[in-house]
Amino acid sequence: MTPDRISDTGDIIWRPSPYRSGHSRMQAFIAHINTVHDAGLTDYASLHRWSLVERENFWTECLEFTGVHLQEGPQRTLEAGTDIRDDHWFPGARLNYAQNLLSRQDDHPALIFRDETGIRQSMGYAELTREVARIAAWLREQGIGPGDRVAAFAANRPETVVAMLATASVGAVWTSCSPDFGSNGVLDRFTQIEPALLFAVSSHTYAGKLITHDETLEQIRRALPSLRHVVLLPDLYRNTIPPRHRAFVDWREARPLKPAPLQFHPCAFNDPLFILYSSGTTGRPKCIIHGVGGTLLQHRKEHELHCDITAKSTLFYFTTCGWMMWNWLVSALAAGATVVLYDGSPLHPSPETLFDLVDQHGITHFGVSARFIANASKTGLQPSRTHALSTLQTVLSTGSPLLPEHFDYIYRQVHSDVALQSISGGTDIISCFVLGCPLLPVRRGEIQCAGLGMDVAVLDPDGQAVIGEKGELVCRQSFPCMPTGFWNDPDMERYSNAYFQRFPGIWTHGDYAEQTTSGGFLIHGRSDTVLNPGGVRIGTAEIYRQVEQLPEVLESVAVGLPDEGDVRIVLCVRLAEGRELDDTLRERIRVAVRRGASPRHVPREIVAVRDIPRTLSGKIAELAVRSALLGEDVTNRDALANPESLREYHPPQ
Repeated sequence: MTPDRISDTGDIIWRPSPYRSGHSRMQAFIAHINTVHDAGLTDYASLHRWSLVERENFWTECLEFTGVHLQEGPQRTLEAGTDIRDDHWFPGARLNYAQNLLSRQDDHPALIFRDETGIRQSMGYAELTREVARIAAWLREQGIGPGDRVAAFAANRPETVVAMLATASVGAVWTSCSPDFGSNGVLDRFTQIEPALLFAVSSHTYAGKLITHDETLEQIRRALPSLRHVVLLPDLYRNTIPPRHRAFVDWREARPLKPAPLQFHPCAFNDPLFILYSSGTTGRPKCIIHGVGGTLLQHRKEHELHCDITAKSTLFYFTTCGWMMWNWLVSALAAGATVVLYDGSPLHPSPETLFDLVDQHGITHFGVSARFIANASKTGLQPSRTHALSTLQTVLSTGSPLLPEHFDYIYRQVHSDVALQSISGGTDIISCFVLGCPLLPVRRGEIQCAGLGMDVAVLDPDGQAVIGEKGELVCRQSFPCMPTGFWNDPDMERYSNAYFQRFPGIWTHGDYAEQTTSGGFLIHGRSDTVLNPGGVRIGTAEIYRQVEQLPEVLESVAVGLPDEGDVRIVLCVRLAEGRELDDTLRERIRVAVRRGASPRHVPREIVAVRDIPRTLSGKIAELAVRSALLGEDVTNRDALANPESLREYHPPQ
C-alpha cells in the first residue's frame, strides 16, 4: 500500500498481507499459546496483555518457542523479590550464549562482510564454529575464563564476531569500542573494567581515508596494565606494519591449526556476558552489565517474533562495534539467519552503497539510523527506481525518532511493500521497549507497539499512566534483560539512581514519549533535554520534525537557555550546500514551527552552524550544545564523534 497523499500522523499507510501476517512467527506463537494455555488470544493486543498478566508463563513459553538451548533447566521461572530490582529470572538455569548462536552446523552463510573499499568475505556456519574453536582454545591457553574481561578496539568484521563468540564460549565477558573512538574515549571505558585481553585493528578506512592506530594502540597498552596481550586482527589495508611491543600478538598466532573441540562453559542466567557503556557526555561512561540469559532471550524474542527473522532471512544493520545494535545484530545467528557486516562510511563510495548491498546479498531485513533515512530523503535518493530490492521485507530504523515525512519517503522512494519498523530502547537494556510487529499496520510517524513481556507505559508527573499525552516512558514490571548492574557499583546505588529515582519501583527510561490510542508510541526526545518555555514541556523532536521538512535545512539542534526566570529556545541549523540563513529563511523556519507545532515551540534565536555535535553512537549531543552555548566546559569531549564542531557554539552576545 503506497501513500498517494500526505497523510496525518497516525494514519495507516501500510498493512501486512493476510498471507504474510498469517505465516509469521508471531501468529504461530499466538496459536501455540492458545493450544497450550487455552488462552483464547485473537490478536497482538490480547497477546501483549497475556504476556504481562501471565508473565512467568510467557517468558517460559518464549524461551521454549524460540529454541533457547539450556544446558540445565531452571528451578523456577521467577524468584520474585520485594522490589522490581530484586526479581531473579530463571534461577538455576545454565546456558551458553555462543552455543546458542552456533547451533546451526552447515555451510549456509553465517557472516557476509563488505567494506567501503570493495573487500568481500563470507563465512558459513560450520567454518564460523571452527574459527571460534581456534580462538577459544587460545583464550583457554592464556588462562581466560569466567568473569575475565576481554575488550575489543575493533571494526565490524568477521574476526570481531569470532573473538566475541570465543570469549562467550569460555564464560568471559566481552566489551567493545569502534576504531573511531580516540584513545581517551577508549580508556574512559576500558580503565574501569580492567580487561585481560584486547583484540584490535591497527587500521581502518572511512570515507575513502586510511586511518592508522599504531600510536593509539601503544597508548592503550601502556594505560592498561591488566592486559596480558593485544591481539591484532589482520590489517586489510597496509602491507608494511611498524614493529610492535612484545605484548602484541598476531591473529594468526592465536589460531592453532588443530584446536581442541569447542567447549561451552555453563553460565548462570545472570552471569555477565556484555559490558556496554552510556554515552559519557556528562561524565565518565557508566559500565552497564548485561547477563547471558536475559540478552539471548530478549534478542530471540525481538528477532523471531517482532521482526519475523528466520533461518531463511538475511539481516543487515549499519552499526559499529561501539553501539548496542552490533550486539543485537550478531545475536540473529541464533535464528540461523545470515548476518551482513559492513565497515566504513554508509555514503562511500556512493550514497547508494547500502542499497547496493540489498541487491547484492539478498537482504531481507535492512536496518539503518533515522539520520541515514533523513539524509537519503534530503539528497533525493530514489532506490525504488535504481535498485530491484526484490528481497526486501522489513526496514528497521533507530537511533533517534523517525519523522512522519520519512515514513512517506520509505514507501514512496524505497519500497511500497515493506514493514517499516521504527524501534526504540537502548544501551541500558541492550534491546527495545517499543518496536514493530508483523501482525500490525504501520501508522505514519508511530512506533507500532510495546514489546511482548514489557509493561511499558507513559506516566505524567504524578505517576499516572496517560494515553494521548506526553510524559515519561517507563516499564512497571521486571523483565529478564534488565542490566544485572553497573561495574564497580557493589551497593547498586548508581544503578538505582539511574533508573528508579524518578518513580520508585518503576524503571524510568529517560525518554519523553506518548502512547497513542491505537497502542503505538511516539518518542519526543530525551527527558533530560526537554525544553520548558513558559512552563510547557516540549520535546526537541517536535521542533526537528517541522524544521527539517524545509529543503534548506539538513539537520538541526535545539536547546533551552535560561532567560530571566523562563527558557528561550535557541535553534542551530546545518544548511544544504549553497543555502544561506537570512531573515527570510529565519521567518520561514519560525512559521513552519508555529504552524506545525505551536507558538511555544518557536525558537527565539536561530543560528547557522557547519556541523552538529554527535555522540560516538551518532545521537545529537544536545547537552553538550547547551553547555557550550552557556559558556560552560563540556566535561567529556571524548564522548563526541566530532568534538571540533563545538568550536562554533558560543554564548549569544
